[in-house]
Amino acid sequence: MEISKQSIIEAHERINAYVHRTPVLTSESINTISGCSIFFKCENLQKVGAFKARGAMNAALQIPESDRSKGIATHSSGNHAQAIARAGKILGIPAYIVMPSNAPQIKKDGVKGYGGQIFECEPTLQARETTLADVIAKTGATEIHPFNNYHVMIGQATAARELFEEVSELDYLLAPVGGGGLLSGTLIAAKYFSPQTKVIAGEPEGADDAYRSMQSGKIELSQSNTIADGLLTTLGDKTFPIIKENVERVITVSDAEIVSAMRLIWERMKIIIEPSAAVTFAALLKDKASFQGKKAGIILSGGNVDLEKALKLFTK
Repeated sequence: MEISKQSIIEAHERINAYVHRTPVLTSESINTISGCSIFFKCENLQKVGAFKARGAMNAALQIPESDRSKGIATHSSGNHAQAIARAGKILGIPAYIVMPSNAPQIKKDGVKGYGGQIFECEPTLQARETTLADVIAKTGATEIHPFNNYHVMIGQATAARELFEEVSELDYLLAPVGGGGLLSGTLIAAKYFSPQTKVIAGEPEGADDAYRSMQSGKIELSQSNTIADGLLTTLGDKTFPIIKENVERVITVSDAEIVSAMRLIWERMKIIIEPSAAVTFAALLKDKASFQGKKAGIILSGGNVDLEKALKLFTK
């Protein structure tokens, strides 16, 4: 499927009533520290606390009425799970969510709060997919994959489109990469709405499959050794070709660099972001020389953080 400029515009109109147009924030002190002008697209202030509300809603609204009544289903460790549960609640249909047993409790609580039905499984991709297949076989629900779905990717593209509407002539735009749904959407949005903007991905060193995939030219399996739990997924066969063709580069960062970046945003901007959202800012800080004097956009992907865990990270 070719993602067109018109498909992003139509998705934006389709989901407009169901998502926030999140603010773009700046900080003079952070600009001084980084040596460039940064415009933060605050998807941590989005519905369900993450950009995932966009793609989930766009995909759910595309399901034919005849199938929609059977419900929607997915597997997810957190933010997409909440987004699908919320979409189900809005549309008045069941939402079946397969979650690994080690998913953060705050994200499980969020799913339950929206009325989603959770099916727990072992924390492996195989267990997720097997459990989801069983659920779909029993319910007839339509799967909405967390990232390897064109309607999801198009929905995620609307975040970057909004940023480009507010801030002109960005030199760079940084987005985090896990499965690649947000990054793919961001790349396509840049191509159509701000072609001069170079898109850079931020990725944890402990889950650097996108970086390795770019080196090898094929999808590499993800590791899972990082505090950025939202970025532990391997790229999909729909997301990787878009990333491979369009991304400027992938910058990997350590957990220590992620914590430092997260703390800076908490302290200087007075907003809460989760570790996965701090990866992009950490990437910029790691390679400050490349961004000196430039205008850079950063997508802060989510704010669903376990506060007790976060405070422990800050006091280590």
